[in-house]
Amino acid sequence: MKRVFLLAITTLVLLSATAQAELTIEITQGRDNPTPVAIVPFSWQGSSSLAEDVAQIVESDLYRSGQFAPMRRSDMLDHPHSASEVHFSDWRRSNTDYLVVGRLSEVLGQVQAEVELFDVYGQKSILTISKTVAKTALRDLAHHISDKVYQQLTGIRGAFSTKLLYVSAAQRGVGEFTYRLLLSDIDGAREQVLIEQNQPLLAPAWAPDGRRIAYVSFETTRSAVYIYDLASKQHTQITNFTGINGSPSWSPDGTKLAMVLSKDGSPDIYVMDLASRQLTRVTRHYAIDTEPSWLPDGKSLVYTSDRGGKPQIYQVTLASGYEERLTFEGQYNARARVLPDGRGIIMVHQGEGDFHIALMDIERGDIEILTETALDESPSIAPNGTMLLYATQHRGKGILSAVSVDGGVKFHLPSRFGDVREPAWSPFLAE
Repeated sequence: MKRVFLLAITTLVLLSATAQAELTIEITQGRDNPTPVAIVPFSWQGSSSLAEDVAQIVESDLYRSGQFAPMRRSDMLDHPHSASEVHFSDWRRSNTDYLVVGRLSEVLGQVQAEVELFDVYGQKSILTISKTVAKTALRDLAHHISDKVYQQLTGIRGAFSTKLLYVSAAQRGVGEFTYRLLLSDIDGAREQVLIEQNQPLLAPAWAPDGRRIAYVSFETTRSAVYIYDLASKQHTQITNFTGINGSPSWSPDGTKLAMVLSKDGSPDIYVMDLASRQLTRVTRHYAIDTEPSWLPDGKSLVYTSDRGGKPQIYQVTLASGYEERLTFEGQYNARARVLPDGRGIIMVHQGEGDFHIALMDIERGDIEILTETALDESPSIAPNGTMLLYATQHRGKGILSAVSVDGGVKFHLPSRFGDVREPAWSPFLAE
């Protein structure tokens, strides 16, 4: 067990993959009674055909949430594109609760969308979406529509327009790898390589503004923390201390970075003010303290420590330095991530057997196991708090998987070409 923990601390994990890592979607579990919805193919008026089927992307988004059962296009009796063309009686007979129709047209070289969501049984329009985008931004348009429909029907902000980070490594010789930090839509589309190098890349973490990424690299032969600017595509090294430099975690206001350093002896938690680069040591213990994560109020951190003999989750209040152990159930609890509402912690948990992703209620201390696969690790929570990504093994490959926070929805995002690890779900991004 100690060896597993030390591997997580030093982050010297080699990933075996091929040169590309494009993700696909495999739904494995949805809710028992998903809401029936029909997304009618959108009409198009323009000088040339569109590169993307916008309505199909919306359908896929809603289906992947596990909360909706989209009607197959072959079962649709009609294809309305506006309110005047909707015959509610036809859709009621097909047991459809909600209907999405839309029109796309070319305006000054751009695509203008007019989309409506109808309550079939209420026989009324409940949402109108109007948006104009470049022809190259059709997937952005589709995810925007999905977000609005999802929020209207669930009361929760949609996260389909957010992004994913993950790491792959391509073996190019005996003991030699090419490492890549990859960015994609949350459905794996539009994958792009941000960083490519011959030394390990680990622990990517989004800044709250969605414009910067912190990560750990061994490009100077030892670990160091870097910040990558997505707009300029430039990276800046911010630590270069002897020993471990790892586990960066942004403060909620984006002005500080918590991290793990061993420059003063054993690995401890530090906080860096990014404007001044001033470091504040948060923990002082001969045991290993690692994997910090901020609470939403920015006043406390949770972290992993083996000071009690086995890896468990602790919390430290920054102002006072008061430390408190949070987990007592199980042999191993690590990699804590706090839900956006601050009420729960997602973590890697081991009871008597495999490592799984679990949810702990902070107030009650109850732990609920969310996953059933083996060797689950590296959880990352969606900004709306409904889903989380994690790395696992499936059919002998390292893949990303997702599960809803209540455990009711599950799907895999295996790479078509090899293994992927270290997922990081972005915050909400400005449109």
